[in-house]
Amino acid sequence: MHRLVAALLCACAALPALAQPTQRPEVAGAATALQAKLVDWRRDIHQHPELGNRETRTAAKVAEHLRSLGLEPKTGIAHTGVTAVLKGARPGPRIALRADMDALPVTEQTGLPFASTATATYSGQTTSVMHACGHDAHVAILMGVAEALVGMREQLAGEVLFVFQPAEEGPPDGEDGGASMMLAEGIFRDFKPDAVFGLHVFSTLQAGQIGVRGGPLMAASDRFHIKVIGRQTHGSRPWGGIDPIVAAADIVGTAQSIVSRRTNISELPAVVSFGAIDGGIRYNIIPDSVELVGTIRTFDEDVRSDIFADLKNVAEHVSAAHGATVEAEVPDATGNPVTVNDPALTARLLPSLQAVAGADNVIETPLNLGAEDFAYYAREVPAMFFFVGATPQGQDPMTAPSNHSPQFDVDESALDLGLRAMLQVSLDFLDADAG
Repeated sequence: MHRLVAALLCACAALPALAQPTQRPEVAGAATALQAKLVDWRRDIHQHPELGNRETRTAAKVAEHLRSLGLEPKTGIAHTGVTAVLKGARPGPRIALRADMDALPVTEQTGLPFASTATATYSGQTTSVMHACGHDAHVAILMGVAEALVGMREQLAGEVLFVFQPAEEGPPDGEDGGASMMLAEGIFRDFKPDAVFGLHVFSTLQAGQIGVRGGPLMAASDRFHIKVIGRQTHGSRPWGGIDPIVAAADIVGTAQSIVSRRTNISELPAVVSFGAIDGGIRYNIIPDSVELVGTIRTFDEDVRSDIFADLKNVAEHVSAAHGATVEAEVPDATGNPVTVNDPALTARLLPSLQAVAGADNVIETPLNLGAEDFAYYAREVPAMFFFVGATPQGQDPMTAPSNHSPQFDVDESALDLGLRAMLQVSLDFLDADAG
């Protein structure tokens, strides 16, 4: 057994109310009753995907559903976000449950009968749109959780904030959005939860599995932009100018030593990757400038700031060695911080996940270099974020189409497991601290 899971189990042994993982009968009953609805909701949302800050149809569907349950949703938060509060009949703590609504500029290749044919404008170009990351499943699951908990209102302890969030994948250029904007517009000011929970369907786990870990879970994600400025000249007379292409290539090569030689990766990994190099237009003209863009992934705030400084230092000094100058924005925009699961909260609720999936199907997920703006909520209150397997039984998760692939699909049994897990976690937390 992995050391972390063993430690979590030991911690949970001190909590008699949660020590024996048993699925609540009300959770099983609600999941059975809602199964068909979840599939219908997910397929409808999948067929009508919308990009970040443009989730108008999805938000309207969510708000209509919440109203039908007798709740009073707030709309238009952070452009298209929707929230609603459910008050239980019994006193108790407050929790927030979050689902992200946005899709991606990807052309779907699944061949599903409900495949997307939607298009939209992205970065000034017409593009196809697809739920290639599973947010359609997340919305359907939380709609089901809301319906189930409303049905339990008379027995429910505490209060629940349902958060349907836009733009998790990032807002369009020049706009704000996502979790940070939801918080800036006061969703936790008006309703400060004692804990926040979220989930993500994931291709690297088999359907029926849940992945979780305490502490750092997903990496901080930051972008950088470096412009190397030289002096244009004819390709036959390189001495007549300053070659920014050679300087840029040297920056890329030297930057590899930031992680390999100046960052301690013995405990937590880090990545510096260049994603695009743009400069020049003709074979025999050395251009005036070259632009480099890329990403930095880290799990520690000190490492994160050190890499920012190191990359800027490399860019400036390598450029100077070539006689060029540089404009280095490191980072060039606000990225996502590290997604950190509160260790005590994760230990406490591990049996809740085991209750619905079975102890052998709840695994310690490795550190994930992907990023998730749920991290902003986790900086405000204790949080637990977990993965739900999306790859069908019999298919190797390591070779299955991954999240963000045009062929990515969700085994729809993940809807049922995600619903059960979120319900069990919510009820176990609320009841344990009820007055």
